[in-house]
Amino acid sequence: MRDFFRTLTGRAVLVTVATAVVAVIVTALVAVPIAVRSVNAQIRTELMDKSVLAVESLTDERPAARRRIADRLRAQDIEIYLIRNGRVDREGLPPRVLRRVLAGETVDVRALIGGRASFIVGRPLPGVSSGVVLTRRVASGIGWRILGGVWVALLAGLVGGVLAGALLARFVARPIGLAAAAAGRLSAGDRSVRIARAGPAEAVRLADAFNQLAAALQTSEGRERDFLLSVSHELRTPLATIRGYAEALADGVIAGDDTAAAGSTVLAEAQRLDRLISDLLVLSRLEAADLPLDVTEVDLTELVRQAGQAWAARCADGGPVLTVRTPDRPVTVGTDPGRIRQVLDGLCENALRVVPAGAPLVLAVRAEEGTGIIEVRDGGPGFTDDDLAVAFERGELNRRYRGVRQVGSGLGLALAARLVTRLGGRITAGHAPEGGAMFTVELPGSARPGQAREP
Repeated sequence: MRDFFRTLTGRAVLVTVATAVVAVIVTALVAVPIAVRSVNAQIRTELMDKSVLAVESLTDERPAARRRIADRLRAQDIEIYLIRNGRVDREGLPPRVLRRVLAGETVDVRALIGGRASFIVGRPLPGVSSGVVLTRRVASGIGWRILGGVWVALLAGLVGGVLAGALLARFVARPIGLAAAAAGRLSAGDRSVRIARAGPAEAVRLADAFNQLAAALQTSEGRERDFLLSVSHELRTPLATIRGYAEALADGVIAGDDTAAAGSTVLAEAQRLDRLISDLLVLSRLEAADLPLDVTEVDLTELVRQAGQAWAARCADGGPVLTVRTPDRPVTVGTDPGRIRQVLDGLCENALRVVPAGAPLVLAVRAEEGTGIIEVRDGGPGFTDDDLAVAFERGELNRRYRGVRQVGSGLGLALAARLVTRLGGRITAGHAPEGGAMFTVELPGSARPGQAREP
């Protein structure tokens, strides 16, 4: 029984039963005083009417008629007191009532007669010091009779509460039970499970939330599989190269002057592999909010100039035409210079992979309303509008363009987005005026606008 009341059904039954019981009790407590007052008011009204009849009967000259009316009144539990010559025919009438009737007043009071509360109505009769007084006891026991009937209503309330609670619990608990069952299937690996949108508005919202969660999980796992396939491919390529050259060196196939060239190739592939693993580690630490940052005052103008000098050599031999545009004054922001340089290097690396020889590659800095802005623009193939919506999702562009054009691991843009976000900034992708892709990094700071120039 204790376990039953821990369930939603048990608690719903308990609440509805308690509500029914309280409603019956409150109704009885309110109804009893109202019923008593209503009965007594009716008794009092009838007594006033009977007093008029009594006056008429006592003034009737026929004794038989007077006795008949008097007997009829007594049969209705109405006592008659007759006042003649200033004296009442029997004891028990309160003196103040007697005095008021003798004074010619009509009396309508409530007082004790024989120790019992009674209604008293008196009227004077024609003649000297004469009158008639009618009394009737105040109704008693009405409250107990009403309360006695409450038990029937209470029992009916209990039965109705149990039924209503069971129906309510079934109505409310069914969507929860369906959601629990669906969640069990979801945790077991069934990503296609969905809940029907039926029932009250809350159940529909629960179904919508669950279905959105299941769809998001299904999409996320699909992207995760694609990403792992992409990373596996990127890891396998340099490993295959390193392995091939290592086997050639071990077998003596490569010897003499070719050894240095083979070593350079192996070193380049090992560095590529190291960058890929480093990106994976940084990305995982960013997602776990475990990456330390060294935030200081940084002049973006100087940082971009240094990056331009470093990338100028790589663009010189058959690469894109690099242009660096910086303002004539510092653009100062609070950020981690090493991480921002990492973002710039990653964006330039992506550009060099796809931008044809002789096409423009622009690094630009500007200040705008207290924000430092870095732009990396190129004249490469660029992105479609659909690409822009998923540009910073891990491996998404790699999946779209693998086999179409040269692509990276799919980590660079995701890593750049998370680094900039951790630094309190914002990165967006768009279409460059040079015809290719444009990446804009916005960093909060105390930058001031200036004129751009070419070094």
